[in-house]
Amino acid sequence: MPENRQNATSERSPESLLCGTMEVHRRLLTEHAPYAGARAALENKAFAYEKGHERTTRAGVTLIQVVVHVVHQNGAQNIDDAQVASQIEALNRDYRKTNTDVSGVPAVWQALAADCDIEFQLATTDPSGAPTNGITRTQTATASFGTDDAVKSTATGGQDPWPTDRYLNLWSCELGGGLLGYAQFPGGPAATDGVVILHSAFGTSGTATAPFDMGRTATHEVGHWLNLFHIWGDDGTACNGTDFVADTPNQGGPNFGKPNFPRVTCNNAPDGDMFMNYMDYVDDAAMFMFTEGQLARMNATLDGPRASFLSA
Repeated sequence: MPENRQNATSERSPESLLCGTMEVHRRLLTEHAPYAGARAALENKAFAYEKGHERTTRAGVTLIQVVVHVVHQNGAQNIDDAQVASQIEALNRDYRKTNTDVSGVPAVWQALAADCDIEFQLATTDPSGAPTNGITRTQTATASFGTDDAVKSTATGGQDPWPTDRYLNLWSCELGGGLLGYAQFPGGPAATDGVVILHSAFGTSGTATAPFDMGRTATHEVGHWLNLFHIWGDDGTACNGTDFVADTPNQGGPNFGKPNFPRVTCNNAPDGDMFMNYMDYVDDAAMFMFTEGQLARMNATLDGPRASFLSA
């Protein structure tokens, strides 16, 4: 476990000590006036897709162009090209259901495990049309970043994004406060759209450190970028929250480590929590599936606010 997570002493909730996406979501609801309306429109569309009232218009595999911004203070933070490539490979395994550990999905949920028909590729052409390897490198004087999006701006020690309607922007950097990563839900400002990952939870080689060394922090955060919520519904342990997906059981808060099946909470016996879902908080080795219901939400996103990626 990364040292900064173990030693975090802030009063922030356990959720924000792992993933800062909901923190960003709440901030944007307050600071960015169009965000609430955009979110409501997408949720209405996602509900229609999840209920089968609307069907996706995308055919075949959607290929998403990715740019990785490595923001570093030299040394280990300046992850090499191989580590970047390993992250793209991990995303492709997880979103195409070619990960071998998907065989560990309990029998009761095996029929729900989804091939999302989404693949990721490092960009080969930059915004000006010049050839690129899809990686930028920026040396920074900032010791660590938080959820305030400073890493997404050259003016604040990070790197400006490439056009966010054409590229999925990933930032690899040092994160403070125990954060593994965070994403921006669809509907937020274009200037800060994308996903940020702690460099030691990025990819499967180099600085990637167990138990977050299988690239699944990015799998989780890209799930948020595609409009997936945490599987327990972000209500603490109250059993009243929802991820707006019918085929994921209600559960009493996040799971950690490597739980044993079944883990029963919220009166969800006999099968219990779907803790092996990518949108829980378990170790990388313990998460290995999306569901068909979650795929319906991704389809609504790709047919809606992220439709530009279908023709990019």
